[in-house]
Amino acid sequence: ILGYTDLKLNVYAIQDSRPSDLRNIEMFFKGDEFQGIQGDLRALAELFENAKTFGSLITVPESLAGRMQEIAKTVEEKIGKWMAGSDVQNIRALVDQAALLVRKYDCVVTNPPYMGGKGMNGIVKTFLKDNFSDVKSDLFSAFIVRNTHLTKPNGQLGFMSPFVWMFISSYEKLRSFLIDHKTITSLIQLEYSGFDGATVPICTFTVENALSPNFKGGYIRLSDFRGAENQAPKTLEAIQNPACGWFFHASAADFKRIPGSPIAYWVSEKTIKLFSEFPSLGEIAKPRQGLATSDNDRFLRQWFEPSINSFGIGMASRDEAKNSARKWFPCQKGGPFRKWYGNNHFVVNWENDGKELLEYAAYLYGSPTRTIKNIPFYFKEGITWSTISSSALSMRYSPVGFISETKGAICFGDSHKLLFWILGFSNSSLINHFLRVVSPTLDFHEGPVGRLPLLNQVIDQCVIITDQCVNIAKSDWDSYETSWDYTTPPLLHPAHHQPVLKATHEKVRTHWQATTLEMQRLEEENNRIFIDAYGLQDELTPEVPLSEITLTCNPHYRYNGSKTDEELETQLLTDTMEELISYSIWCMMGRYRLDAPGLIYAHSDNKDFDRIYSAPIIQHSPFTPDDDGIIPIIDMPWFSDDAANRFVEFMKVAWSPETLVENLKFVADSLNPKRNEDPTDTIRKYLSVGFFKDHLKTYKKRPIYWLFSSGKQKAFECLVYLHRYNESTLSRMRSLYVTPLQGNIRSRIEFLDNEQKAATSASGQRKFQKEIDMLKKKQTELAKFDDELRHYADMRISLDLDDGVKVNYSKFGNLLAEVKAITGE
Repeated sequence: ILGYTDLKLNVYAIQDSRPSDLRNIEMFFKGDEFQGIQGDLRALAELFENAKTFGSLITVPESLAGRMQEIAKTVEEKIGKWMAGSDVQNIRALVDQAALLVRKYDCVVTNPPYMGGKGMNGIVKTFLKDNFSDVKSDLFSAFIVRNTHLTKPNGQLGFMSPFVWMFISSYEKLRSFLIDHKTITSLIQLEYSGFDGATVPICTFTVENALSPNFKGGYIRLSDFRGAENQAPKTLEAIQNPACGWFFHASAADFKRIPGSPIAYWVSEKTIKLFSEFPSLGEIAKPRQGLATSDNDRFLRQWFEPSINSFGIGMASRDEAKNSARKWFPCQKGGPFRKWYGNNHFVVNWENDGKELLEYAAYLYGSPTRTIKNIPFYFKEGITWSTISSSALSMRYSPVGFISETKGAICFGDSHKLLFWILGFSNSSLINHFLRVVSPTLDFHEGPVGRLPLLNQVIDQCVIITDQCVNIAKSDWDSYETSWDYTTPPLLHPAHHQPVLKATHEKVRTHWQATTLEMQRLEEENNRIFIDAYGLQDELTPEVPLSEITLTCNPHYRYNGSKTDEELETQLLTDTMEELISYSIWCMMGRYRLDAPGLIYAHSDNKDFDRIYSAPIIQHSPFTPDDDGIIPIIDMPWFSDDAANRFVEFMKVAWSPETLVENLKFVADSLNPKRNEDPTDTIRKYLSVGFFKDHLKTYKKRPIYWLFSSGKQKAFECLVYLHRYNESTLSRMRSLYVTPLQGNIRSRIEFLDNEQKAATSASGQRKFQKEIDMLKKKQTELAKFDDELRHYADMRISLDLDDGVKVNYSKFGNLLAEVKAITGE
C-alpha cells in the first residue's frame, strides 16, 4: 500500500531448539574461522531449549546480544551458500528470534499471560526464581519487568493486567520497581465485572521507561460503575471532564508515603499524612496469622459435633489445656460480616498440646511451624477478624481459650484496655477507609491490618463504648442455639414471658428493636470520636445504616436484600417460631430443659443420660425428655409421642393449657398464614417437610438431629439425636415404630376398603381409593425400609463422635435423608 515491496513482518511463533540443532551446528560451522560463531550458536540452542514454555521472558545474555548482527550475517551467508533443508532451517529461526529479543523498541504494548504459582509447573517456577526472583509470584509481573528491558530509555509501555499488583503485599517488589525506576503515566482500574461473561480484577496502564518521581499521572477509577457496558463511556466521560469524581492525579512520591507503597491514587492528602503521623497498628499490638491444619476434615469440627466431655472451653493457657485432657478447643475461623462478638463455630484438635496436628505438619513439610504458626499466642485474649471478605472488615472480641486458624487472624495486646481500644477503632468507619488504601482487594490478612495508622492515645470513652457493644453482641449471639453459651430462647426468658405467646413475642420484638437502636447509637458515637480524633470530618460521616448493625435479632442485617419492612418482620416472626419449635425438640431429646437453663446433655452413646436426668434440679420437670432420643415426624398422627403431639405438650408447660389453642394458632399462622386448617396439622406438616431442611441450614450441613427416612413417600421418618445414638437405637426404632406402623397401615387399608364398599356415591368411592393407593405405596416403601433397617440394626453400628458428622452420617446407607448434601457422597 505504501509502495514498499520488501517489508518483512518480524512476527514469530517462538521455537524450541531441537537435539539435532547442536549436531548440525558442529557439522556445518567447521574450521577456525567459525569457532566463535559455533560457540555462540551452541549457547543459543541451549538458551531456547524451552522457548515455547518461557516465550519472550527469555533474555539473551549481553555476551551474545552485542554480537547478534555478526552472528546473523554469518549464519545467513553460510545457510545461503551451503545449507538447505528443514533439518537445518531451525538454526536460522533461533538466530532470528534471538535478534528480535535483543532489539530495543520505542513502544511495547501487551496483555501478558496471567498465571499464579499454583498453576506453574516446576520448570516455570525454577525459571522465574532464577531470572525474575523479585516478581516470581505471577507470570504477568515477570512480563512487566521483562518488557521494560525490551523498551528504549524514555520509551512507552502499555499493559492490561490484573490490578492485584497495585495493592497485595506479594507484589510489593513489582510496585517498588515501577515506582523507583519507571513512571506510571496513566491507569484505568476497571470494575470487577468490566468484561462480559467474566468477573476479573483488571486494570490497563501506561508506563514511561524512565524515572520522573514527581510526575502526576492520570488515573480513572471505575469501581463504582458495574457492568461492561459502563466502562468505556465512563472512561471517556472522565477524560472529557476530569472533575467528574472518578478521575485522579497522583505521583510515585505520593505512593511511597503509604506503607507498602500501594497504588492508592484516589487517597486524599490528609489521609496520606495520617499514615506518617501515627504509628502503625502493628507497632502497638501484635496481629498474628493463625494455623493451617492442612486437613480440615481431620482436625476441625463444628463445636456441637464431638461429645461435650471432650470440648475444652475457657482454657487460659496451653498448660491448662494440656492438663485438662480435652481434645477439642475453640478455634477462630473467620466467618461472615459480624462485629464485636460471635462467629464462634469451630473447634480444633489440640489434644496433648497439639501433638497429632504438629506431627502431621512435620510429616508433610519437615517443620511443623511452617503451617502451625504463632503457637505462643494460643489461648490468649485477643480480637479476631475474617482475613478474606466479600464486603468490609469486621472485628470481634476473642476471649481466652481460642486458637486461631488461617482464615481467622487474631490481634493480641498488652492489656484488655488496649485490645478494646483497637477493637473500637477496628469497628469504626475509619477502618475500611484506611483498608481501601492498603488492601482494596478485600484481602484483610495481618499484613495490611498491621499497617493501619493507630492513634497512640487511648480514649477511655471509646473503651467504654466497645465494652457495651461486646456485651450486646454476645447476648445476641448467645440467644441462638448455635452458641455453646445458649441457655434458653428469648421467648422463654423470664424478662419477656407473658401469659400468651403473641404478647410474649411482641415484648421480645420490642426488646430487639431497642437493642438494635442502642447498638446503632453506640456505633455512631464511636465513629464520631474517631473521626474527630483523626480530623476526617470532611471525608467520613458517623452514620451507620441498620443493615450494618450485625445482630441476629436485627432483620435488616439478618436478611440481606431489598425486602420491605413488612416482609422483614414477617420473615423474622416465622424464623422465631421455627426456633421455638427447634428448642422444643431439643427439650424432647434432652439436650436442653425448660426448667434448667443451659446445655444439659451432649455426651455420647446415651451414656449417663438416666443419671443426669435423675438430678434433683430436673428430676420432677413437668416436661420430660424422650426415653431413647427417637422422635417420629410423620405427616399423619400414627404415634402419640411424635414431634407434633409432643410440641403440644411442650406448649402446655411453657405457657399454660388455658392458652394452648390461641398459642398454637399463633405458631401455625406464623409458619403459614395462608393455610386454613387445624393448627396442629400445620405444625405437623412443617415438622415433616420443612424442619430438617432448616436444621441442616442452621447447622451448616452438620446436623445433630439425624433424619431417618423410608424414602420419597415419607411412610416413616424420625429424628435421632446424634449424642444419644447407640448400638441399640436402630433395633428400638424398628420394634417401637416401624413394625407397629406396618400393622397400623394394614389396618387402615382394611378399614378404608370397607368404607369404600359401603360408600353410595362415586366421588366417595374415589376419595377412599385415593387414600388406599397412597397408603399402599407407603406400605411398599416401608417394607423395603424395614428390610434395610433390620440389616443395619443387626450390624450394631457404633459412632466415634470425634470423627465428625460427615464421617458418621455415611455409615447408614440409604436409611438417612440428605446423605449427599452432608457427606458429599
